[in-house]
Amino acid sequence: MARLLFATFGSYGDLFPYLAVGTELQRRGHRVIIATSALFREQVEREGLGFHAVRPDISFDDREMIAYVMDARRGSERLIRHLASIIRESYEDFLAAGESADAILTHPATPAAVLVAQKLTHIANPKVWISSVLAPLSFFSAYDPPVLAPAPWLHSLRFLGPGCMRAILTLAERHSLNWVRPILDFRRELGISNAGHPLFEGQHSLSLVLALFSRRIASPQPDWPARTSVTGFPFFDRGGLSPELESFLAAGAAPVVFTLGSSAVGAARDFYVHSLSAIERLGVRAIFLTGSHPQGLPQTLPEGALRIPYAPHGALFRRASAIVHQGGIGTTAQAMRAGRPMLVVPFAHDQYDNAERVRRLNVAEVLPHPKYRPRSAKQILQRLLGNSAYATAAAALGEQVRAENGSSNAADAIEASLNRA
Repeated sequence: MARLLFATFGSYGDLFPYLAVGTELQRRGHRVIIATSALFREQVEREGLGFHAVRPDISFDDREMIAYVMDARRGSERLIRHLASIIRESYEDFLAAGESADAILTHPATPAAVLVAQKLTHIANPKVWISSVLAPLSFFSAYDPPVLAPAPWLHSLRFLGPGCMRAILTLAERHSLNWVRPILDFRRELGISNAGHPLFEGQHSLSLVLALFSRRIASPQPDWPARTSVTGFPFFDRGGLSPELESFLAAGAAPVVFTLGSSAVGAARDFYVHSLSAIERLGVRAIFLTGSHPQGLPQTLPEGALRIPYAPHGALFRRASAIVHQGGIGTTAQAMRAGRPMLVVPFAHDQYDNAERVRRLNVAEVLPHPKYRPRSAKQILQRLLGNSAYATAAAALGEQVRAENGSSNAADAIEASLNRA
């Protein structure tokens, strides 16, 4: 059977889909190795998958760095420039694992893995390169234009049609060329030519692109890569709820769950303090998933409120009345599957686009983090909880997402690509 190398980088939302697909492929007899930051070694090996550490390493306790890249206006640029600055070191790490693989699966934030895949597809015993995206933003479609975090207002111009949006995206492509200059220079040294912009067409394989999300959040467009397979969300669920959490849930009405995932939580600032004030004004129960930091919340919370570092989203979200989250694609997917209304509070990156997409499905309202205050949060939550239309639409969406099998569909597509090679 095949030896597969999966490259990924980022938060748990960037790891879990590959664990889901990897464990499915391993169940089918393939050997899967996850190449990513050393932080995730224990999580990967616990699932029986191979692990290969790749620079850069990350720490969820480095709140200064997280805040630096979680800036709406410049966060994506800062992250991409950082990845470009260590492209040679990352390439060396990926190459060590890629040479022994039959196929390489890349993630949008692994430009070094893309270079390894491009280099190794032109050798005597070529590798199969499969690329993947986790969120629709990565396709930068002029027909289904994304909401760009640095300038979300540009999305209002979509009524002008694909031609106008294509011009805007072309300007964004040219503007970002300087961000990836070290990648372009190194690519030329490797003898890889005509591979496209690393953030746009250059990140996509010509043989297979896995869109690891539901068609409910985005459907194929004329300008997507030719061989794109929309698989549905691959969900990775492990563990149940703690006795403390089960006891809290059983003690009263379904709570509002507040979470910022595993990355934005490091840049929360006043999010949890404002959230506590909002639920006190509403008189509803709440669960705050705060990560490893107290987030400014008082030591003793009022009755009906619980603070815990983390709980498995798949098990918790379906027990909520509503979910307030940052709009990361992993958290958004879990909220969609749970069938619960959402208040999305985007910080940066793809979060603004994901938020707009669930808003258009009539299951969510959006309040960007700079505008998140107790009064505004309370007003929106009051609408979400008081208008049954949100709950009805969310429940219907949940049924549709639960009917998908993203892990199996992705594994099928990967095996078919291997058989064509």
